Amino acid sequence: MRRPVVLLVLPLLLVAGCAPTRVDLFDGPSDPAQPAEAFDQRAAQVAEAWQPETAWRTGYVPLEGPTVLTGDPRFTPDTEAAFRAGWYRTQVPMYPTRVGGEIRFPDGRLTLPLVSAAEAYRQLDQGDPLPCPGRPKRQGLPTPGGPTVEPGPDGWTTSSTQTACLSLTVTGVTLGAVPVRTSRGEAQVPAWLFDVEELATPVAQLAVAPTAVGRVPEPTASIGPLPAGLVAAQNLAAVDGTRVTVRLGVGACDTGITPLVWERPDVVVVGGRVTRATGECIDMLKVEPVTLTLATPLGARPVLDVSSGAPLSMAPR
Repeated sequence: MRRPVVLLVLPLLLVAGCAPTRVDLFDGPSDPAQPAEAFDQRAAQVAEAWQPETAWRTGYVPLEGPTVLTGDPRFTPDTEAAFRAGWYRTQVPMYPTRVGGEIRFPDGRLTLPLVSAAEAYRQLDQGDPLPCPGRPKRQGLPTPGGPTVEPGPDGWTTSSTQTACLSLTVTGVTLGAVPVRTSRGEAQVPAWLFDVEELATPVAQLAVAPTAVGRVPEPTASIGPLPAGLVAAQNLAAVDGTRVTVRLGVGACDTGITPLVWERPDVVVVGGRVTRATGECIDMLKVEPVTLTLATPLGARPVLDVSSGAPLSMAPR
């Protein structure tokens, strides 16, 4: 009795890329021998379900976090730990004056209210590190790699290393702009640039006021479980013209990890294909970066996850 079902489904597949459909083709197991075909079918559904609000095309919807590195910071393990945790202290005043600013998109410009340097610093600073074991916390931390005071068997001795309990020292702040991926492509976005003594480049905190920032839309429709042999995309790692690097969520023992992409002029859908392990394996998600080559440069097209249908944001830099 399954033969008539197949005959009914096939015409839908022929028009999936041209007209929207809400028929759920994936409410049961898929043939694992044909994951590429299953991916194309599901990607067409994801694309048809994508119906963002007007703000996606006319407003400011960032696809990156608010803290951006402006270049190679030349991290040490300690300074990277401090950066990831948001541990800062400042040696300069932070002024509360608010201003307006302009975002430059590939398709136009938008003037929006900005937060002050003081507000941006409050967003950047996530607290203070815990004291190092055996060492009292001090505000006047030495430069990493310089001499520090540590307790030893005979009292306080000198050490040439600093453990990951330092704060990054802000020595200056200016208003500038940084490239940020948005719903309208890569834009130049106003940001407060904090000079940090321990890093080689400034740390940028995006300056657009929270009230002017649009949210990334949720998926508009449920399209059922992911077919067997396919895996979801977690986020974007890099975009360079026609080359897009995404991070796939795979099993710890999956092999044959292959990126898959489906595109049309207004949208790109990504995911991956894997071979599942047949024996015992630890139940753990592993993030695997893969690079896709598109037929045309990505531009302002959204990159949608084939599993959830949600647009992918950039991973933290």
